[in-house]
Amino acid sequence: MPVLLPYPFAGPFDYAAPPSLGLVPGDLVLVPLNRRQEVGVVWDAPSGPAVADSKLKPVSARVEAPAMPAPLRRLVDWIARYTLSPPGQVLAMALRVNALVPPPMILGWRAVSEAGGVRLTPESKSVRLTPESKSVRLTPESKSVRLTPESKSVRLTPESKSVRLTPQRQRVLAILGDKIIPGADLARQADVGASVIRGMADAGLIAAAPVPSVPPFGRPDPAFRAPVFSPAQAAVAGHLRGLVSARSFAVTLLDGVTGSGKTEVYLEAVAACLEAGRQALVLLPEIALSAQFLARFGRRFGVAPALWHSDLGSRTRRATWRAVAEGAAQVVVGARSALFLPFPDLGLVIVDEEHETAFKQEDGVVYHARDMAVVRARFSTAPAILVSATPSLETLANVEAGRYAHLRLLSRHGGASMPAIAAIDMRDAPPPRGKFLSPVLVEAVRARFARGEQAMLFLNRRGYAPLTLCRACGHRLACPNCTAWLVEHRARRELSCHHCGHTAPSPTMCPVCAAEGTMAPIGPGVERITEEAAELFPEARRLVMASDTMPGPHAAAEAARAIEAREVDLLIGTQIVAKGWHFPHLTLVGVVDADLGLAGGDLRAAERTVQLLHQVAGRAGRAEAPGEVKLQTFSPEHPVMQALISGDLAAFYAEEKAARRPGHWPPYGRLAALIVSAEQADAADRCARALGLNAPAAPGVEVLGPTPAPLAVLRGRHRRRLLLKTRRDIAVQPILQAWLATVSVPRGVRVDVDVDPVSFL
Repeated sequence: MPVLLPYPFAGPFDYAAPPSLGLVPGDLVLVPLNRRQEVGVVWDAPSGPAVADSKLKPVSARVEAPAMPAPLRRLVDWIARYTLSPPGQVLAMALRVNALVPPPMILGWRAVSEAGGVRLTPESKSVRLTPESKSVRLTPESKSVRLTPESKSVRLTPESKSVRLTPQRQRVLAILGDKIIPGADLARQADVGASVIRGMADAGLIAAAPVPSVPPFGRPDPAFRAPVFSPAQAAVAGHLRGLVSARSFAVTLLDGVTGSGKTEVYLEAVAACLEAGRQALVLLPEIALSAQFLARFGRRFGVAPALWHSDLGSRTRRATWRAVAEGAAQVVVGARSALFLPFPDLGLVIVDEEHETAFKQEDGVVYHARDMAVVRARFSTAPAILVSATPSLETLANVEAGRYAHLRLLSRHGGASMPAIAAIDMRDAPPPRGKFLSPVLVEAVRARFARGEQAMLFLNRRGYAPLTLCRACGHRLACPNCTAWLVEHRARRELSCHHCGHTAPSPTMCPVCAAEGTMAPIGPGVERITEEAAELFPEARRLVMASDTMPGPHAAAEAARAIEAREVDLLIGTQIVAKGWHFPHLTLVGVVDADLGLAGGDLRAAERTVQLLHQVAGRAGRAEAPGEVKLQTFSPEHPVMQALISGDLAAFYAEEKAARRPGHWPPYGRLAALIVSAEQADAADRCARALGLNAPAAPGVEVLGPTPAPLAVLRGRHRRRLLLKTRRDIAVQPILQAWLATVSVPRGVRVDVDVDPVSFL
């Protein structure tokens, strides 16, 4: 019997299956591996040539946990083949071994209704029990009762005892009633010490009992609060409901301007899924976005959905995993790893902000969660809905090819208008020396404050300054492990590498020339913009939203609450504020450095910049007051700036498509990257050169490189890149497999494969 283990093995191992276990594919089992026991999954396909039963080790036991559903097993195999990853390594993302352990039984206390045949109530005072005692109910006036031999129904053992009900014990009994309550909770509610609880247990007044398990998630009610839709929204919502009711696979792009109500519309598809008794999965690119989403979901369905992301505690993860596997969690909202949860009946998959590069997993198994979500939906015979105000070119190409349907919402909800976008030419209106906010933007912010409205300053760069150099000798502070400058975080008084996490105290002298007081920050980060804003707008209440100031969903939820409650005048943030948020009183967005994403030779630089800036612009004017967006740029004539100012994103996309088609660049061709890395530069060079010399040659196939990666050193490893480019009708996986087989990779050198890369660092 094949058993797949969650390790980077090439496939499942064969084990002997004891007939008494009755194992079938998907069952979780305990099997011997070397000298230890490991949890694996009974797999569908045989591991290879048949092996004699006499040579097989037997399966040790079945794990008492829900089986892995067939659609999830198919997804594991599919991702392994597509990404050229060992299937066991993919399985490790789906098999949460800690979640397999049954939740521990929680013991509490229950009231003992009869102590030695005497019926006790919270009002009882004291009773003396003898061997002849029968049964008695004490009234509030009772003090002491002695039962005579004439009493009926003898229930006592020969040992007499005395039970005294103090006011503290009475409170405990009153709170318990007929419930079972954990000891700590009982003591807190009754305002008594643990010794009181122990004494009551010794006296036989209360007894230990397992606390009944409570479902970890409420059941969403699809009829809890039906929304009021515009005719256009109602038509789209009806179409999505029909897709869910059809119980068939289909992919639909839901494309709508920012503020058009896309979330409320696709929640109707979730409602249809709930009505059908199936489960739904909603993927978000940033878990911080879950704060407002959970509030919207609660308003629509009456309860919160299950949440899945890496910041959950182990107990919550275990409870959520089991609730999903048992069908108790009907709707899951999560990051990309939620794709691998064991839904027994997945009826809908939604990918919100589908264009976001955060859906690409760059470490371990390298995959794109948006594309794998479509595959998961296909294996589950369920519709997939991709949602965005700025769809990716890959998704638009699938729409053009007829593979995806396309639904659009062209106007904002409730009559709100789109914000007016204008460029501030920094060549004509520069900031004062050493500052970064143009006087034009400063005056626009002051005007909004004067009207009692909120403003946002956006800069997609964390920290205080991206570079620190010595004004005496020119030395720049770089990461010792990466080809990257160290970013100053002034609030923490340290320098940090945003690639490997290396940190160092901020120096007071140059480490090269030893000059004092010459280390200067170059360029702005959000901390520096916050400092400048404090000088310009001292009375404004400021809030910074960045990934290092918003440590999790709870912090993001509190920030959103403060902004909506108008406890904040000026919001300063990075890309975390660009998407998904609804701040009705925010009417001005100022982009500090609109040119930031256009530097370098990244294939998708223009596309990403348009998407990011259009999304952040969409935070302005989402209610009655009209919105305004100011773009600080040194190149207002750039096609990206012109597309944003005119609002003609369709023309921009058309130009991007026309530029990529002739060279077969994505989405009109396929890419796969080989990243060679080693601790020694010459070892990386030798392996990369060998791969280059054995590069495949065929019509429609081209290999670029090897060259040093833009991040030539990352986490102490030297990196070289080769890029395979083919026509769209050519599968890259067979080419990659044959190519990699031609080169023997030496010990200490690693070759990572990235099919469909989105980053070229």
